[in-house]
Amino acid sequence: MTVRLVLAEDSFLMREGIGNLLALDDDLELVASCETYDELLAAVEEHRPQVVLTDIRMPPTQTDEGIRAANVIRAEYPEIGVVVLSHYIEPEYAMHLFEGGSDGRAYLLKERVANLEELGAAIRRVADGGSVIDPRVVETLIEAQAGDKDSVLDRLTDREREVLAEMAKGGTNAAIGEALFISARSVEKHINSIFTKLDLSQTEDIHRRVRAVLLYFGLGPE
Repeated sequence: MTVRLVLAEDSFLMREGIGNLLALDDDLELVASCETYDELLAAVEEHRPQVVLTDIRMPPTQTDEGIRAANVIRAEYPEIGVVVLSHYIEPEYAMHLFEGGSDGRAYLLKERVANLEELGAAIRRVADGGSVIDPRVVETLIEAQAGDKDSVLDRLTDREREVLAEMAKGGTNAAIGEALFISARSVEKHINSIFTKLDLSQTEDIHRRVRAVLLYFGLGPE
């Protein structure tokens, strides 16, 4: 299935480089490139892509246009996914991106752009309604919680801790449900609650990340 994309990047060289890279993947179709917030929203309205690939900072203010555009797109075009690219590890921007829900959203560092396989996988996951957050951003979020380990985990209910422990073993939602005698849908709700309470967002390698979180807090298997 071909994924139609709109790209927003104010740097001409970066914009051209990403465009040329995307052209190497026959399943990705770049339908528009733009360099400002207003151009991005106009392109989305005109082309109705499946995914928007956008920088965080662009004219007119060079602050958080990419995040604000993602919020507008969620409100007006909820079927369109957004992959936000950043030069820097900025967890606060990632959290703002996922505030309204993680479905169809990704936050990646721009260093990932050079790897077409990795970038393409993130785009396809977002197009399918999934979410991705750069592992280095997750690590930064975890490190920020280092001084308050106990209170962070105290936010979880007993059932959420059970779900978290099963996730650390690498089980699917269905397997977790069978182990705890609850439905896969209930497992999904618990997972969403866990990541909200721990101020984390789900990644493409969610079980490895959860294992790392548990080990960090001294709860996971060695």
